[in-house]
Amino acid sequence: MRAKNLDSLTVLCHHRWSLPVLAELHAGRGAKFVTLARRLGVSRDSLSRTLAALMEHGLLKRNPGYGHPMRPEYVLTPAGARLAPWCLRLVRALRALRLEPSVLRKWSLPVLAVLQAGQARFCDLKTVLPGITPRALTLALKDMENAGLIQRRVLTEYPPATCYQLTARSRPLRASLRHLDTRP
Repeated sequence: MRAKNLDSLTVLCHHRWSLPVLAELHAGRGAKFVTLARRLGVSRDSLSRTLAALMEHGLLKRNPGYGHPMRPEYVLTPAGARLAPWCLRLVRALRALRLEPSVLRKWSLPVLAVLQAGQARFCDLKTVLPGITPRALTLALKDMENAGLIQRRVLTEYPPATCYQLTARSRPLRASLRHLDTRP
């Protein structure tokens, strides 16, 4: 995955609800706050933070001329409209595999994207993903290993080393991540 796409994916995955919100806005061609909260089962505070972040990144905007002022309708910007079909495909793939909660955590998708290039050691993943803490990386790797998306192998070299690689179960997600395009 290109470095720019990886950076964009990291920013996009910062909020757990970003991808589902973009997918829902794409599927419904916009939505009200209450509708998004109900359909996604997200708290008002989490949804507010997610919508603010998506607006800050220029992926959605308020529709100024429609609805009650206390419940504005949100619509995709042109940049959001380019990214939203990818979000919808990915969210559908996650739901089909019953992996939505674990994979939509902050660092899971960026780690999967890095592992598409082949196996990597913990320190390699930490280097490629600036900003990730050792604890966050450990938790992401454990979650994905428990979900059956990655495999942990201990190499028999001296000193022993651990590397991670994708499993066959991650194939549908790999296809979705390969098609991510964040061109302006």
